Amino acid sequence: MSNDLDEAWAGSLAYVVLRLDGGRVERVREVGDLDAVRPWASISKMAVALAFGVELDWNLHAYHEVVGPSGANFANLLSHSSGLGLEEGDPRVPIATKRVYSNYGVDLAVSSIVGENSPAQWLDYRVFSPLGMSTTALLDRPAAGVSGSTNDLATMAVAWLRGDGVTVETRDLMIRPYLPDLAGIVPGFGRFTPCPWGMGPEVRGDKSHWMGDWPPSSFGHFGQSGSILLANAHEKIGVVATTTEPFGRWAIELWPAWTSAQRAIALAS
Repeated sequence: MSNDLDEAWAGSLAYVVLRLDGGRVERVREVGDLDAVRPWASISKMAVALAFGVELDWNLHAYHEVVGPSGANFANLLSHSSGLGLEEGDPRVPIATKRVYSNYGVDLAVSSIVGENSPAQWLDYRVFSPLGMSTTALLDRPAAGVSGSTNDLATMAVAWLRGDGVTVETRDLMIRPYLPDLAGIVPGFGRFTPCPWGMGPEVRGDKSHWMGDWPPSSFGHFGQSGSILLANAHEKIGVVATTTEPFGRWAIELWPAWTSAQRAIALAS
């Protein structure tokens, strides 16, 4: 079944299914050109979140530190609860009233940390170099500008699963829904009430969408480049995927069944 679902992907698919056995990483399945460098689009937000986790662990910043308009803190900006629109000039809503997906909010969080310094260097120092992600770099805006190999994307998924680079306590804080009762829209998949989101990662909750039958505590992100990072810390499994075809109707129709199939493969190993 998974092979049939693989063939339904648009573009040239590459993916890795992961499982942790204790602290050891088992790559249950590997498909495609895992070394090809591809844009991650909004999965960049998972890299930003991991870098922010380092800031928390080093006591350089706090998640409740106010850095945005109307009293928005880092948690609001990273969980899309700041009230800011998708981009800087877009309409706003009152803070903490609705989950409004905001690239601008994530970029603002990063600029509040780095100031006049380079966001690309910040991500490299905090995440990419320490984890050995040698093909990965920020080439554009922090909210959506990371490119890297599927192998490196798998390395970042392991970091989220195992707590590499950050403490497990910080990881758990960031994958916990922030303001869990807020309603909102997952781009491409529609409105959900509630629409849980952590500080960077989307959390599945009771949504019926791209995360398929993964448990409610599952977390991750997808990108408009057709990329996926999906993980569950309790089941200790994850899957990452990239392709050469942008997100579209094909992904909306395919991903719920495809991610469900990859979970079954990971758990059966």
